[in-house]
Amino acid sequence: MTAAVPLVGPPGPPYAHRMTAIEHAKDSRPHHPAPAFAQPKLILFVFLGGMIGVAARLGLTVAIPEQRGDEWAVLTANLLGPFLLGFLLTALASRTPETPGRRDFRLFAGTGIMGGFTTYSSLATNSALLVETDGFIGVAYALGTLIGGILTAFVGIWLAGVLFPARPAPAKKGGAS
Repeated sequence: MTAAVPLVGPPGPPYAHRMTAIEHAKDSRPHHPAPAFAQPKLILFVFLGGMIGVAARLGLTVAIPEQRGDEWAVLTANLLGPFLLGFLLTALASRTPETPGRRDFRLFAGTGIMGGFTTYSSLATNSALLVETDGFIGVAYALGTLIGGILTAFVGIWLAGVLFPARPAPAKKGGAS
């Protein structure tokens, strides 16, 4: 014969919301999911996305012929990347509510692919090399890339807003406004 487990909840007939003391203890524990940087699956998504982004940038440097260096490929990556990131994040944000799958895709594509594709370390190197030969061109290249990246991000955000208008959040059942 097994011992009966006491029920927690209001007295009276057995309601669906009544639970055993063991279920109550499990349900009452605070739920603190590990932060993203401490979840191996999410780190793997960013890592794999980063590999794809770096490979795409390498493809860009092969596709765009060099003149003095790879500054045109870097400029293209650093203008296209913010556009795509702004577009992606706005399109995902318009689909409420956030889901674990959407979060995983955002980390894979946004942080991983776009983080590997854009290259601000190469921007700094190319800018320094250009400043050595012609200070005005080097500064114009650096500022043009930064300001252009901000502008292309806004264009990506605007375009995604037009193509994917925000959905209203679903109404909560049984709640008062």
